[in-house]
Amino acid sequence: MNQIATVTNLKTVSDTKRSFYTHYNKPINSVYRRVVEELLVEMHLLSVNADFKSDPIYYLGVVSCFERLMQGYQPDQDKESIFNALCRSVDGDPESYRAQAGNLLAIAKEKSTEELVSWLGNPTSIEGAENIVDALKSITANSNFKYSRPFAIGLYTLLEEANSQLLEDKDKRNEIFEMIAATLPLPGEKMKKDLDLYRSNLEKMDQVLKAIEDALQASRKQREKRAQEKKEKEAAAQQSEESKEQVETNKEVEEKSGIELDK
Repeated sequence: MNQIATVTNLKTVSDTKRSFYTHYNKPINSVYRRVVEELLVEMHLLSVNADFKSDPIYYLGVVSCFERLMQGYQPDQDKESIFNALCRSVDGDPESYRAQAGNLLAIAKEKSTEELVSWLGNPTSIEGAENIVDALKSITANSNFKYSRPFAIGLYTLLEEANSQLLEDKDKRNEIFEMIAATLPLPGEKMKKDLDLYRSNLEKMDQVLKAIEDALQASRKQREKRAQEKKEKEAAAQQSEESKEQVETNKEVEEKSGIELDK
């Protein structure tokens, strides 16, 4: 059974939310608010769990989950501030999250899927990434390792970096997850369900972004149509005014010269 750290000053979810909105006090776009709040609560619950210890794969999962599900957020420059507030609300360092996530991705990029799965189970030393290797070794040696959805997403992102096409085949994807679960102390079935949900959420976000883009295009076309109609009306009005002026001019000439110009 998971144990929650019992200390008198244990942070509550409300405390963490207040901390987040202290670091980021702007309204969050309604389409993305649920993504931020669910990730915030998840990070909070892990941070107060006695068995949980952050690691590079967890950091990569948080970064990947945020970046993938927050794509298309406007204004774009606010995304970094929101991410920083998420990390700081659970007393984390956003720069450390991104740095360790980036280092881990760089390792995955140089390995095949088979090499990556083997390395995760028995990480060998890599120059400049000693802290990552030590963290992974501690996972395999920890009988009370606290599994989390961000950890699973971190694994998924690593495999995606090594061979994204392989993950499109559900049978092969599940086979790889089973291999990793057998190597690391992970609940295989729960991990597969979490990742299926993650993939489903990515697809839904793609659909949302497409719907937003379609709506923006329709709005642009409508504005362009109104602008064109206005331009045509103004041109017609100007032409009518010029014709009226010409008729009046012709009448004046007729009156003065006796020549009829508008027969």
